[in-house]
Amino acid sequence: VDYIPQDAEQDVLVLSLLGLLDAGYDIYRLYVDLYSEQVAGYYDDKTKEMYVVRGEGFTGPERMTYAHEYVHALQDQTYDLENGLKLNNEYCETNTEYCAAVTALIEGDATFIEQTWFFRYATDEDHQQVQEFYSNFTSPVYDSAPEYLKQDFLFPYQQGLEFVQSLYDQGGLAAIEQAYRLLPQSTEQILHPEKYPLDLPEAVPLPNLQTALGEEWQPIDENVMGEWYTFLILAYGRENSFRLPLSAARQAAAGWKGDAYAVYQKTGTDQAVLVFRSRWETEQDTDEFWNALSDYGKKRWGRPDVHQNRSLRWNAAAEGAVAVFSHEGDVIWVIAPNPAMLDSVIDTIKEGR
Repeated sequence: VDYIPQDAEQDVLVLSLLGLLDAGYDIYRLYVDLYSEQVAGYYDDKTKEMYVVRGEGFTGPERMTYAHEYVHALQDQTYDLENGLKLNNEYCETNTEYCAAVTALIEGDATFIEQTWFFRYATDEDHQQVQEFYSNFTSPVYDSAPEYLKQDFLFPYQQGLEFVQSLYDQGGLAAIEQAYRLLPQSTEQILHPEKYPLDLPEAVPLPNLQTALGEEWQPIDENVMGEWYTFLILAYGRENSFRLPLSAARQAAAGWKGDAYAVYQKTGTDQAVLVFRSRWETEQDTDEFWNALSDYGKKRWGRPDVHQNRSLRWNAAAEGAVAVFSHEGDVIWVIAPNPAMLDSVIDTIKEGR
């Protein structure tokens, strides 16, 4: 199923609650413009065809792109990207952490081979042409994109390459090949290759909130945030004023063990409820994330109306009523349209209904 404007509207609602986008941002147009600007080539796993966008000739930049896309063709022939690796829209809609991790593997692998070609086999003329291309390349759409999205766009290539390089350093090409048979399961494993393959994410339950909210409320997004998006929320919010320093955000997101989040929307309105429940490896990891999320909340919403031990609350935040609290060792973040609804959601979480 192709990405449609209705999907984009729901994504913007979720991303605005998370502090990553302004409400009403036209992310659909951004994606269209961004991929028009950035795509130098691609492999279509439906038609089994690969494409390279040519300039005036088939020079160094095109040859470098060809090396990258040819790897994708080989990956598909060997492992079946859509069905074998499950990189299809239906599966990835509800398994974003898995798909982000596997996409980082395949893009990191293709980037690794592309760079191997460039440094080992490209001619001096190729090197000069690539250097000239990048010295003249401009990307106004990418440059103007929200900060979190620029980082997320690079993730499968940049962090994916680092993950694949780590595999290669440990066991050469055989270690990379083995990763396709023992796939990474989380962005945590991509960010921390030493946690691959044994450190698996833990499933975190969330109650069904419709009883507390009412029948006119429907879930529009239920998924896992993962370490990578947790880091993006803390470090790359839409406003500079509530961004944490990169080192603090990175440290706070590390130690991630599992999470679950859900967003409900009231039919026919832009009213929404967010619940994000996170679980951490150790008590120290929990403390670090609690402190970071508390700092984030104070930067974003100001002084809390309630500040008790492991419980913060803002009754009149811009998005409505907000609570950040600890329950059964987990750190939980809730946004609701008003304080009464916030209380109802918190009660449902604590009762485990």
